[in-house]
Amino acid sequence: MKFLCIVCDTAMKLERTEGPDEGSITAVFECPDCFHQIAMLTNPMETQAVTSLGISIAPGAGDRAAQGGCPFSGMVTEMEKSAEGESIRWSEGARARLEGIPIYIRPMAQQGIEQFAVEQGFTEINESVMDAARERFNLE
Repeated sequence: MKFLCIVCDTAMKLERTEGPDEGSITAVFECPDCFHQIAMLTNPMETQAVTSLGISIAPGAGDRAAQGGCPFSGMVTEMEKSAEGESIRWSEGARARLEGIPIYIRPMAQQGIEQFAVEQGFTEINESVMDAARERFNLE
């Protein structure tokens, strides 16, 4: 995902981040051609989901920011890397619950749940593991 400048149709670059303040992060993007700026504000739940996965949102934080794309775009690469490793099994019930998570957050949720399960020594993700992960991430 990239943000395009409305004025000149150029891909915007991450200029700076602020926060987290009261659970929110502000990411300011600037057009390198006309210097038009926009800001994206995460809500506390989005901030928690991103930070719990160890994602850094800052100019110069990894290649994704240096390339000027969305600071979340590197997450796809990180998810693909974790998918290359050992795969953890999902029970039918847990898989059904995962499918109930909105599509735009589902990959991050899945990665977070799988990371939690591995850290806790689970070999299968079932509904109890999902409940424990939800509690750990304060998503009640």
